[in-house]
Amino acid sequence: MEKQIEINKELVAFCGLYCAACRQYLKGECAGCQKNEKAQWCKVRTCCLEKGYASCADCSINVADCKKFSNFVSKMFAFFFNSDRKACIDRIKAIGAEEYAREMAGKGLQTIKKR
Repeated sequence: MEKQIEINKELVAFCGLYCAACRQYLKGECAGCQKNEKAQWCKVRTCCLEKGYASCADCSINVADCKKFSNFVSKMFAFFFNSDRKACIDRIKAIGAEEYAREMAGKGLQTIKKR
């Protein structure tokens, strides 16, 4: 049985994705970015943990200029999933993680889609 998409700011990934709407999370196959110890390969996650950030929205560096955020893997993810993680981070900065979680859960979205 799949989980329901919940409103939980702890399920906002460091890169701005919303884990509560991810298929892996909903199937119970992933704990979400914040708790997923297997995601040590993720440079964004490592950077945010080292700096004590809840997400890249807390950083003063523009994500478009960040080599950890804007790398080959993220560009491939964006292409295949039509994902705009920069728009996700910008949205978190604009409305906060709690409201972002509420908005994404309400729409049932893991990411803001590229236009």
